[in-house]
Amino acid sequence: MEEKAFFNNKLVDIKQASLFATSPAALYGIGLFETMRSYGSKIIYLDEHLERIKRSARLISLKIPYPAKKIKEQIAAIVKANKLDDAYVRLTVWKESDSKSAVLICARKYKQFPKSKYARGFSCMVSSLRQNEGSFLSRIKSTNYLFHLTAHLQAIKAGFDQALILNNQGYICESSRANIFLVKNKEIFTPKPESGCLEGITRQAVLALAKKEKIACQQANFTLQDLYNADEAFLTNSLMGIMPVGSIEGIKIASAGNDSITSLLMNKYRKLLKNAR
Repeated sequence: MEEKAFFNNKLVDIKQASLFATSPAALYGIGLFETMRSYGSKIIYLDEHLERIKRSARLISLKIPYPAKKIKEQIAAIVKANKLDDAYVRLTVWKESDSKSAVLICARKYKQFPKSKYARGFSCMVSSLRQNEGSFLSRIKSTNYLFHLTAHLQAIKAGFDQALILNNQGYICESSRANIFLVKNKEIFTPKPESGCLEGITRQAVLALAKKEKIACQQANFTLQDLYNADEAFLTNSLMGIMPVGSIEGIKIASAGNDSITSLLMNKYRKLLKNAR
């Protein structure tokens, strides 16, 4: 079956969706995207994803040509058209000309990480790249993704799962594809937005879960030494959910045993997704 996508309000074969070589998106990377996970054909936190891309569009003066209601309808339709249950869904909006924006919505089968990976946790390295915490661009999901992609490829080439990114002040910011949390003495810590991290949707969900479970949580500046001294650490994004950090530069970090905070939050998050189906 040919993969379907919604491209500029039309249901098309994915191969028909393209951008002009001379568009501002192709020449300068002017565009935004959201990656979402469909569980049981339902997008979790869809409203939050659409609100974030709307805020980001205002920041870069990019017009989203369709209302949220229509985008929601098209996301549901494309998941159904591709006969998917658990899926990776991507919404991309880019500048096609000085006065026109293009919208692409595609959905593909999501390949979940094996249980053994969640038990072992990700291996991470520290990237040589530094995030500019003073730039508002660090807080949007731009199609100009070279910074994070380069950091991620550094990690993969070196044999790691992800790269940790520090900001210009030397504080932990995020990973190349996720937000990061530390656990120390049964309390949770995560870099504050001012560190230059993207305020991820799953990051917000974890903060809400922690509050519900009466787990103390602080958003502040943290160093690599804080991370090395942590009892546990984990990463979050909308696709993989909550992933333990197993090691940093070969140094073991996480303890995701049954009595760990990481394990507790992973179980609570899975139940939240299951109940949302």
